[in-house]
Amino acid sequence: MDKFKQHGVSVGKGWERHNRTHFDEIVVNYDKSRWSYPGELIQDIITYQGTDGKNALEIGAGTGKATAPLLDAGYNITAVEIGGNMAAFLQDKFKDRNFNVNIAAFEDFVLEDSCYDIVYAASAFHWVDAEIGCAKAYRCLKNGGTFALFRSNIDPSNGEEPYETMQELYKKHFWKPYQRPAKQTNENMWSKAGILRGYGFDDMTSYGFTDITMSSYDVTLSYTPDEYVALQDTMSDHRNLPDNDRAALYTGMKDAIQKHGGIYNVNYVFQLYMGRKI
Repeated sequence: MDKFKQHGVSVGKGWERHNRTHFDEIVVNYDKSRWSYPGELIQDIITYQGTDGKNALEIGAGTGKATAPLLDAGYNITAVEIGGNMAAFLQDKFKDRNFNVNIAAFEDFVLEDSCYDIVYAASAFHWVDAEIGCAKAYRCLKNGGTFALFRSNIDPSNGEEPYETMQELYKKHFWKPYQRPAKQTNENMWSKAGILRGYGFDDMTSYGFTDITMSSYDVTLSYTPDEYVALQDTMSDHRNLPDNDRAALYTGMKDAIQKHGGIYNVNYVFQLYMGRKI
C-alpha cells in the first residue's frame, strides 16, 4: 500500500510547498504547542545587526513566536504571512504594537528596495522558493542590513526510552524507507547539504551576502503526553499521514511517555544562519 495515498489520491509527504497553507487550519493549537526561540539567539541577532535601525521584515510570521521578542526589543515589524487566519491572529495579538501584517506569499509580496534593517524568518524559509526569496531579501535590505534565518532540529536521544519506542512507532506508521534522525553536529548542520535541508538553498554568499555567521543553541524542553502529541500534530509531515497511521502513531507516543514517567524531555538544537548586505 502506498502510504501517501488516501482514497486512491496521492497526498505526498507533507513538505511540498503547497502544504505551507495548512497551518492556517490550526492557529490556536500552533500558538499553544510550538516552541519559543532561545533568548540568546534573539540577542545574537540584535547584536549582529547593531543599533543603526529598527525596521524589520518577518517572513512567515505564523502566530508571532519570533515576532514578540523583537517587538519587545523596540523593532517596528512588517510581517508577511500567507494564512488569513494566522494574519488575523497576529493582528489582534500585536494590535497595540509597532506591527503590521500582510496576507501574501513572500515570493508575491511587493516590497520597496533598501528599506529594512533586518529581514528574518523563523522555521519558515524552507517554504519559500529560495531563488526568489534570497534575492528579494537582499534587494529590500538597506546596505549593512541583516538577513537572519533560524530553525530548530531534534537532537536524538539514542538508547533512551521512550525515544527508542517512538522510533519503532515511526518505522511502522511513518514514511518508508524510515531514516532515524541524525545526531546534530556542526559538520552535518552547517555543511552545504545541511543548510540546503534546513533552508532550501546551500550558501548565502551565492546571493551577495557577506560576513556570514552560523551559531547553534542547545535547549531541552519537557512535554506531557498530550502536549507532545499536540506539538507533533502541528508538523506538516505528521498531519499528512493517512488517518489510521496518524492515530496509531499518536496513541503509541502517549503510551510510551506515560509508561516512562509521564514527562518526555526533548533535546533541540536551534540554528541561526546570518549574513549582511554590503
